Amino acid sequence: MNTQIRPPRIGPQPWEAVRGKLDQSLPFANMRDTPYYRDAVWEQFSKAEYERRYRALRAKMREDKLDVVIVPGGPSHWSFGGGMLWLTGHWEWHALSSYVLVPLEGEPTMIYSMGGTHAEAVRRQVEVAVKDVRHSRSGRYADIMVERIRELKLERGRIGLMEIDPRHGDYMPVNQYHVLRDNLPDAELVFTKGFLHELLSIHSVEELDCVRKAGVLCKNAMDAMVARAAPGVKEYELRAAAGAAILEGGGDIDFLIIGSTPMDNPALIFGNPRPSSRVLKKGDIINMELAAGYRGYTAQVGSPICVGEPTEMVKKFWHDVTLPGYHRIVAEIAPGKPVENMRLASKFFRDNGYQSRPTQCHGIDLVTDKPHVVAEHVAAEDFEQILKAGMVIMAEPNPITPDGLFGIFLGHTFIVTDKGHEVVDEFPLEIAVAKCI
Repeated sequence: MNTQIRPPRIGPQPWEAVRGKLDQSLPFANMRDTPYYRDAVWEQFSKAEYERRYRALRAKMREDKLDVVIVPGGPSHWSFGGGMLWLTGHWEWHALSSYVLVPLEGEPTMIYSMGGTHAEAVRRQVEVAVKDVRHSRSGRYADIMVERIRELKLERGRIGLMEIDPRHGDYMPVNQYHVLRDNLPDAELVFTKGFLHELLSIHSVEELDCVRKAGVLCKNAMDAMVARAAPGVKEYELRAAAGAAILEGGGDIDFLIIGSTPMDNPALIFGNPRPSSRVLKKGDIINMELAAGYRGYTAQVGSPICVGEPTEMVKKFWHDVTLPGYHRIVAEIAPGKPVENMRLASKFFRDNGYQSRPTQCHGIDLVTDKPHVVAEHVAAEDFEQILKAGMVIMAEPNPITPDGLFGIFLGHTFIVTDKGHEVVDEFPLEIAVAKCI
């Protein structure tokens, strides 16, 4: 039974009909074709790129005999906008998810969280990809889906549901699902799996340009942290410096994991997922993993920063353990090489009496995804067991001392090229030293 509260339905309202009623909720929420945001400038993919994406998705739909697919996308790290972003260019931040309804034949429809001026801005932003943008009417996403499916006369069709969070296998909320099931009793609802990752495993030229830009933002964030790090600075102030550098470059923050510990008495192997109020002191080392997004595509980076000169222990660990292990892994990033080779290369740490965090490398489609290379095994789909040009790989070994108290995270993002690989940032492979004034 559908228990959602249903506000009165009202259709799109042209500008001339609403311009004098902007203090009334229904006309305001349903305004269309206003002059608002006409001067706004958003970078957007080409029409040809979006046509390529919709062709690829519809080919997958035909393979799975789907008449419609509902493609979600929200702010979760494991999707960072997901298929909705991939098909529209919009990154959702108001809601758990917005959606794109894609019929096998016919125009796609975006169902966006908000109405009014918010929806008008999004219509302007996504107009290269999608012309039909409807607001959710206060969260009634599935009601709008039902209306559109009925318009398409696909009430008896096979409707594919893509994941909101593919890493953890989460789909649309149960209340939305019940609305679909109750209002389309003759339709078949199909939970698809891994559509987006398969479509994104090999990146296009335009997509790779965004990954490169994200790499530039990663370097900017690292440089900003090195410049900000000093005795008396708090961990969260490093986060602020890194985040500002990313935002000032036109990017989005995916995550900023930053932590610190004394070099002479360490108790930290990886950054703090929530940078704390700990105050830096001379003699500290900072570990971090940063992820910057650009138009939905992320790159990641991490490299140690010392507050003052590194100790002999830190220098020896860097030169004898961290760098050699990292170079062995990176040497296996090339077209035609099995993903398993990266795992075998990571045995360097155990073979030399050290350990590491389990993860050694992972793929990136929009964000972190397969192949996942951990010390014990590789998790990868059949189509990505062998590296191919256009794949994006994050090499991120995190070697740790035998006593488990000290580690260094070292990570950079690579594009697999026809001849080998390309690192997307220019941050140097050395221990950064922050000045102590």
